[in-house]
Amino acid sequence: FYAQDETEGSKFIADKVLELREKGIKLSQMAVLFRAAFHSFDLEVELTKRGIPFVKYGGLKLLESAHVKYFISFLRILVNPRDFLSWNRVLLLLEGIGPRTSEKIINWLKQNLTNSLNFLTTYKEFLFYHYPFLEFKNLIDLLLELSENMYKEYSVSYTLYRVWKFYQPIFERVYYEDFKRREKDIETLIDLAERYQTLEEFLTDLTLEPIETVDLERQNDEEHLVLSTIHSAKGLEWHTVFIISLIEGRFPSSYSFQNEEELEEERRLFYVAVTRAREKLFLISPMTIYVRGEGKVLAHPSRFLKEIKPDLIEIYNPYSEKKRIEPLKNEVEKFRIGDIVKHPHFGIGEVIEILGNEKVRVFFPQKGATLLHLKYVKLEKILV
Repeated sequence: FYAQDETEGSKFIADKVLELREKGIKLSQMAVLFRAAFHSFDLEVELTKRGIPFVKYGGLKLLESAHVKYFISFLRILVNPRDFLSWNRVLLLLEGIGPRTSEKIINWLKQNLTNSLNFLTTYKEFLFYHYPFLEFKNLIDLLLELSENMYKEYSVSYTLYRVWKFYQPIFERVYYEDFKRREKDIETLIDLAERYQTLEEFLTDLTLEPIETVDLERQNDEEHLVLSTIHSAKGLEWHTVFIISLIEGRFPSSYSFQNEEELEEERRLFYVAVTRAREKLFLISPMTIYVRGEGKVLAHPSRFLKEIKPDLIEIYNPYSEKKRIEPLKNEVEKFRIGDIVKHPHFGIGEVIEILGNEKVRVFFPQKGATLLHLKYVKLEKILV
């Protein structure tokens, strides 16, 4: 399935899982496999929204990591200034503030803080006089700034980005041994926020289920969809397997591009993944991914997909089942660079160049860059 983006891929998987469960396939007989643990974060949010229980191997669930919990605590304070558990978590991150000082600050907040952070504006000097810690002062300034602008022109992802710029030096100090690895989780959270209109909605979707780890010892007594890195899935099999993020740079990993031996190891790993399925195998490749600073960019399907014999694959086309396409007149001015379009034979692609009055160049994952004359071809723009 060449999904329009990761969100559409996640919805596709959730729909299929529920459909198969209705047909008698247990959740524990289905698995979603991925190259790296963070590749499943978008899917985890979708499964949580749908109420589909899952267990994850080869990496923590999105909200189980301590560094993510701390990051979320900043956001919780913005939505609910009287969330004192989140205040305590955040305060204990700051240099110079220990448990006793945190308790004193929180006791003062409990007595004085209203449901709005703007109340702190009046008491800033009082707080800084008693607690003259630079990081604490910067925290209050940040919270007041974001509180004032949260419901204005700023996007949810920008709010997360501003929190991250404050949290990052603290993050690197606290997790100095492996902050580079953990950093990817925060970046993924910021990317996930791009689809939301309000911070409240974003936090609600993240925390619809308890954040405690599923008791793996009780897994056999309960039905859970299995999410797993491919490395953790070796030797196991399921009735149905979904493999996600099948795009260049993720699977195969970008680290393998310069080394033929490492690329061959990635290929062997792909073989492991596809042979985990006994009956049904779904391969999901998003057409676009979100990149901070650039927005949605075209992704390139994994080279491993092209190595599979075409007669072994059935291309799933949701547009033949749903009215999600708006036919356009074949006039070049109707198209812009970056538009996602559908060709009757080449499938879905992205407009990369406008040439003259009636010609456009479109990149199709299965064909590459292709020059099209709009006078002779029916090109449809997909509504996003």
